[in-house]
Amino acid sequence: MITERPVPGRPPGVAERAPRVENRRDRAAVFRAYLALTKPAIVELLLVTTVPTMILAAGGWPDPVTFFVVLVGGALAGGAASALNCYIDRDIDQLMRRTKRRPLPAHEITPRAVLIFGLTLSVVSVVLMGAFTNWLATALTAASIFYYDVVYTMWLKRRTPANTFWGGVCGAAPVIIGWAAVTGTIAPMGWALFAVVFFWQMPHFYALAVKYKDDYARAGIPMLPVVRSMDRVNFEILVYTVLTVIASLAAWPLGLGPIYGVTAIVMGAVFLGEAIRLVYRAKVGSPVKPMRLFHLSITYLTVVFMAIAVDALL
Repeated sequence: MITERPVPGRPPGVAERAPRVENRRDRAAVFRAYLALTKPAIVELLLVTTVPTMILAAGGWPDPVTFFVVLVGGALAGGAASALNCYIDRDIDQLMRRTKRRPLPAHEITPRAVLIFGLTLSVVSVVLMGAFTNWLATALTAASIFYYDVVYTMWLKRRTPANTFWGGVCGAAPVIIGWAAVTGTIAPMGWALFAVVFFWQMPHFYALAVKYKDDYARAGIPMLPVVRSMDRVNFEILVYTVLTVIASLAAWPLGLGPIYGVTAIVMGAVFLGEAIRLVYRAKVGSPVKPMRLFHLSITYLTVVFMAIAVDALL
């Protein structure tokens, strides 16, 4: 039984309850801050490509343990990479409007705590994958975290306008990790789906970089729209959109059915049409709306990979 110390002029219970309410609010704020470090929207998008790939690799629903472990391990690995990215980029995040409200620039968590959090998630994710999947999936998980945080974030992102291209390896890695976890190998179909996600990332992130061009320039990050003309950016957006569509169609004869084929054709046409629209508006001097392409690219990837799952299950 908890007894309260009476406070003069204050009804019994008030002095005790108020700190408890405040503590609950503090804990909730800390939880939200740590959750924000993992960039849940990015983790969700990674799982959107991983789950259908696993279903296709298994020819139906995968083994429940493998399925669950890859979902949890993949989410932890993605969250770990994102948290470490926040730690490494804390100097530039405070300079950009898009990122200055993240937990570190907002001084909600200390850098040391973020580093420990990111490293802990990394270890847990790799150990989990190692204990319940196979060496290939485990090695790919560890390599993807290292590549994203060390090779991309610490080196390529700050030194070359080709950062988005080389960084695309990390975003596409969950596809082959999921395939490897189910089969122990990576078949041509796994590489074909890897290519879809890899090429897709250029129009997706270039559109975002166009929108936040001034932010990246202020932070000294040589994103393509910062260091090249819009004509060059638009050309690459168009080229990589075409390559995305080609890669998606190339995957069709490798073992996918008509549901996927029709979806890939229709969504590819819509995706390419929006890319052409962006390029055309820039050519004629109309206001460019890159976020239309950015949001449509997410819809495109989600629908195409959902079609993979439906085809595999049917």
